[in-house]
Amino acid sequence: MESGAPFALIGPAVPVSPVLLTVPHAGRDYPQAVLEAARVPVERLKALEDRFADELVKPAVAQGASAIVARVARAAIDLNRDPREIDPGMVDGTLAAEDLLLSGKVRAGLGLFPRRLPSCGELWRRRIPLEAARERIADIHAPYHAAIAQRLDLIRQRFGAAILIDCHSMPPLPVRHADGPVRIVVGDRFGAGASLAAVDLVMAVIESVGLVAARNHPYAGGYTIDRHGRPRRNVHAIQIEYDRSLYLDAALDLPGPNVDGCGRLLATIASRLESMFRPEMPIAAE
Repeated sequence: MESGAPFALIGPAVPVSPVLLTVPHAGRDYPQAVLEAARVPVERLKALEDRFADELVKPAVAQGASAIVARVARAAIDLNRDPREIDPGMVDGTLAAEDLLLSGKVRAGLGLFPRRLPSCGELWRRRIPLEAARERIADIHAPYHAAIAQRLDLIRQRFGAAILIDCHSMPPLPVRHADGPVRIVVGDRFGAGASLAAVDLVMAVIESVGLVAARNHPYAGGYTIDRHGRPRRNVHAIQIEYDRSLYLDAALDLPGPNVDGCGRLLATIASRLESMFRPEMPIAAE
């Protein structure tokens, strides 16, 4: 990648907490090949980003959690998609049937290589050469998820359990509960990603600060939760979606006055989950 590594590990080299945070959609590095292929200005491509969601994990990292944060923009490749979720119309070349997974996200234009947005239609002037598509998977997607798997394995070896929090943001939702608009969505793939007790705890922490949270609707979690959540092996994976108006400015473009407060809420969630799963001392000392 022209602008450096596609993701970064933030926090201690050796984990001191069983919590790992991931941020797949906040990358702001746009490879030159992506910019040259775009039929829309880069400002439109930024609509794919979870704008500055990486700022939300900083307080949790400061208190000991680890984080793996994407640097490459989602416009280049979506790290929360299965590597087979490819729109054949996006690639200049023929893919075998077993290399394709035509999910609802793909049909909506938001597959591994995002194709279109409602606000501006088709995003690209031309298809991605097949070899370039394979390189993006091999150089960005595969190492990102390998790094997550390796970190979770190391954490579980040290603490007996690992907790992954996959951090996202969403446009304000029209969904309302009796207590007001939904501001945060917690996803666990309908119980497949994490224990019921862990998700109950996350919901309780959010509701304790007066925010309305929904569970698995409209966002139940994506590939990251599917791939890494193994609650029977004591590896729990939970997706958290913040309403962008909670932590961005009025234009939903830059960090707003409440970004620190939203970060502290995430840090509290991480701390409470750590208390739930962490023994007094690591199982394996260095």
